[in-house]
Amino acid sequence: MLVEYLGFSLKEPDALGYYALQWAALNNRTDTAQYIIEHGGDVNAKDQSGQTALHWSAVRGSIQVAEVLLQGGAWVDAADVNGYRITHVATQYGQTAFLYYVVSKWNANPDVPDNEGRSPLHWAAYKGFMDCIRLLLYLDANRGCQDREGCTPLHWAAIKGNLEACTLLLQGSQEGLAVTDNSGLTPAQLASEKKHRKIAFLLGNTRRLHEYRSNGNSLLGKLPKLGLAPVLCCAIVVHLTTYIHSVIMASNLPKLTAGFGILAWLGVFLSSAGLIWFYRCSSKDPGYIKMNVSDHQNLKEDEPLLKIEANHPALLAGNWSQLCTTCKIIKPLRAKHCSTCDRCVEQFDHHCPWVSNCVGKKNKWDFFLFIVLEVMAMVITSGVAMTRILMDPMAPVGFSPMFSHASTHHIGALTFLIMDIFYFFGASALVVSQAT
Repeated sequence: MLVEYLGFSLKEPDALGYYALQWAALNNRTDTAQYIIEHGGDVNAKDQSGQTALHWSAVRGSIQVAEVLLQGGAWVDAADVNGYRITHVATQYGQTAFLYYVVSKWNANPDVPDNEGRSPLHWAAYKGFMDCIRLLLYLDANRGCQDREGCTPLHWAAIKGNLEACTLLLQGSQEGLAVTDNSGLTPAQLASEKKHRKIAFLLGNTRRLHEYRSNGNSLLGKLPKLGLAPVLCCAIVVHLTTYIHSVIMASNLPKLTAGFGILAWLGVFLSSAGLIWFYRCSSKDPGYIKMNVSDHQNLKEDEPLLKIEANHPALLAGNWSQLCTTCKIIKPLRAKHCSTCDRCVEQFDHHCPWVSNCVGKKNKWDFFLFIVLEVMAMVITSGVAMTRILMDPMAPVGFSPMFSHASTHHIGALTFLIMDIFYFFGASALVVSQAT
């Protein structure tokens, strides 16, 4: 009515210099925005700060209005007086869905600097918007980019005390830990200066560990890959050998009966079978998900960065935690990126250093059978060892005299029994946790 009957203009700003199309964009009024464009409203009109209606739509994450504006000819790379593009504004307000939309469909630049040299990732790190950081890293945003102050996104996350942001920025690359700003300070030093002790501790320790691992001759750098599987395997073999020598074959203990001998050797059989499943669990692919790094490198310059995943249900639903910033994939549910293996694992349970492998979809039953068989073997062997010690006709009556006699005449069997009970509690707790 105001336009058609009273002749009000849609091309003129109000007293504050703002346009009707900007107000429609800010409040996500799709029909109003469409009407304004159709009746002469300038889709790229700028206010006094140089912002267009598209900038205002990014503030509220108004995707429907942004679609109308972009279809109507809005400039996706328009910058205001501060050099902010819509990707900057979206990250400044934590509008991850809007950021995903303009990058995937309209190829907005997710790594463009503003007038101070700060990229959207700088702003996301400063504000602590984790979903924005995750999406930008997935898009290969330059985490090592320095602004005019020499600060990287990690510097700004450390300054603001965003522990979670620092942790995410370190995934897949620790090179930025040694970068200094114009005052010569690293992210760890800035965190310490700002009294963010937890972050300073994290960054300092991570840097030292990275330097150790980067040294090819460092044992610490090789241990995570080697793991403790050889140690566990040797421990089981030595434990089993001690059982055979000091319990089953002991010459100073009564001769085994046929039935009791079968039971005694059953423990050996179960433990040996457990070693087979241990090898399977340790050597098998736990369910690694194929990395997708090359897909982004093969895209043409005029193609959206997320063309392949533009309509992925998880992203449309806003499940940004399913983005893996290292493997560049959209993880299935229950999948997780293992920091030790540096791979995403389907149905990830945990990384077990004792088997030197992750426990996931393809080897979880191997792991479960391994610990079940070993627990069953421990129950049998400890029972056999205790019975054998008690069956000694020379053993005196009473716990203390009997223990003293065993420690003198059956030290091997007693040592085995104590270690077997010690191992049993840890392994049985693991069985219960895996079964539930």
